Parts: sequence; C-alpha cells; structure tokens
Amino acid sequence: MKKSEFVTLVADRTGLSKKDTEKTMDAIFEAIGDALVSGDKVQFGGFGSFETKQRAARTGHNPRTGEEIEIAAAITPVFKPSKTLKDKVDKK
Repeated sequence: MKKSEFVTLVADRTGLSKKDTEKTMDAIFEAIGDALVSGDKVQFGGFGSFETKQRAARTGHNPRTGEEIEIAAAITPVFKPSKTLKDKVDKK
C-alpha cells in the first residue's frame, strides 16, 4: 500500500480531509523519528514499539568480487510488534 492509498484509508475512517490526514501522519512520523534520534523508545499499546539498536562493526564480503570489506558499527531503528498486532495479522 502506497502512502496516498493509506492517507485515503485513514481519511475515510476519521472523516478528516485527505490534506489534514496527510499533515497529521507526516507530523506523527517526524515526531517518531525525532524521538528515536534522541534515544527515546516510542510505544503504542496494542500496536508495537519503535526503538534503536546498536549494531557492532563486522566483516562482510562484496558479492561481486568476494573481497572482504569492513562494515562500520551503526545505530539502526527497530520495530517490535505487540502480541495483539501479531495475533491480528496471524488470524488474517
């Protein structure tokens, strides 16, 4: 599902205009990103949580040449779904 389709879905469910829905969604995603940048964990009950994890440096291989390369340590965002969301998706 593309962003525009998701905006339409949410707008239909809330009765808000598509423009207001898109502004709200953009603000939510920006706020989640800002919280992660500052090291905070963002939790939504019944949905899941967003947090960051430290990935250690490691050695990888270039798939074309087979040459070993060093992959630098990095901080990466992670989403953990709640049990409620897992169960909902599993029931489809």
